[in-house]
Amino acid sequence: MPDKPLHIVYLFTTFPKASETFLQREVESIIAQGHRLTVYSLFGGGGSFGELLVRKFSMWYLLQLVWVIPWVAFSRWDVFSVILRGLLTRKAPSWLNFWENMLGAGFAGIFVSEIHRMKPDLIHAAWGGAPATAAWMLRRLGNYRFSAAAHAYDIYEHGGDWWLDEKLAEAEFIHTSTEMGRRSLIERGIDSGKIHVIRRGMMNFPTCRELRQDRSVIRLICIARLVAKKGFDYQLRIYAALKKSGIPFEARIVGEGPERARIAQLIADLNLSETVSLLGQQDQAEVLNQLRWADALLHTGIVAESGDRDGLPNVIPEAMITGVLVFTSPHAATTEAVSDGETGWVLPVEKSEQWARSIELLRNDDGKIDSIRRAARDWAEENYNGERNARKLSELFVEVTKR
Repeated sequence: MPDKPLHIVYLFTTFPKASETFLQREVESIIAQGHRLTVYSLFGGGGSFGELLVRKFSMWYLLQLVWVIPWVAFSRWDVFSVILRGLLTRKAPSWLNFWENMLGAGFAGIFVSEIHRMKPDLIHAAWGGAPATAAWMLRRLGNYRFSAAAHAYDIYEHGGDWWLDEKLAEAEFIHTSTEMGRRSLIERGIDSGKIHVIRRGMMNFPTCRELRQDRSVIRLICIARLVAKKGFDYQLRIYAALKKSGIPFEARIVGEGPERARIAQLIADLNLSETVSLLGQQDQAEVLNQLRWADALLHTGIVAESGDRDGLPNVIPEAMITGVLVFTSPHAATTEAVSDGETGWVLPVEKSEQWARSIELLRNDDGKIDSIRRAARDWAEENYNGERNARKLSELFVEVTKR
């Protein structure tokens, strides 16, 4: 516990969000470290999270910009000119990212007085988009310290967030959860001394499930949003290769997203309806149940056309903790956790027959399987300890407020 608990304003795009349980754990962990949080959700979300009130930013507040914008332009030209210069000198990478940044700037202009009354020790942006823009503008308007997280989406989608470099240059520190993210930020010119790799984590590790004795029918699971970067076209062709090879299996896909209809159609087209099920979005307890059902987790992540990609999906270390074997593509940061033949299997997504041959080994190679399961659990215990990692983040919060 810190000697003096901090009051931290935490800014999210949407909180709580079912598909972002890693951020819910982060909030729980920082509260457990003794700090007091005031949480804002800039788009949707809101309500309560445990005993914590989540303050939702209503879009109706944006009507106040009719007078806030002229006031900032007149009284704080030094701040307004930064936004104006950003608007005039380069295009946003996408309309979505444009409006994300405008939302963050609008939030700062409207809520600067409320933040001033709170006098927080620190503002932390949980994402590099709208939350980081809000924190950056609040620093400019009120000289508040802020820190920011930079996730794979912030760094890679359409080449990265519009004003990411400017925002992170003024942050006290940047939190990223992968070495891949750190390298990419350094390549963008961000001061390496400000970038800290702190992985996500679980507060309580479940027991490692026993190896199923009868694996004549292999149980496979994928837990992911149904979006392009998850590579479902490749994954379904892996299932088709298993079927063609006569390898008995059952596969479940847990998650929801905009590609559901297309994935469902491809399942039908490949004649996989009897062996592959789409289970939709599940709560965290049911996700754990589904993991414990499975023999192996499949992750077929790719780099999407937009440039978006995964960092290290939380479900991979969660599977490793649970005793579920992991098969992954080599894209993004998955190989920071999964070493081929040591803590799992790393295979090119386009080689569906190679995946099928490797998955078939699960039916009878108990010695190899147990060795990989033990090594995977060891990696997760060392790197995915939620309490330890939250303490590292808490120590950074405390350190920057002493400067």
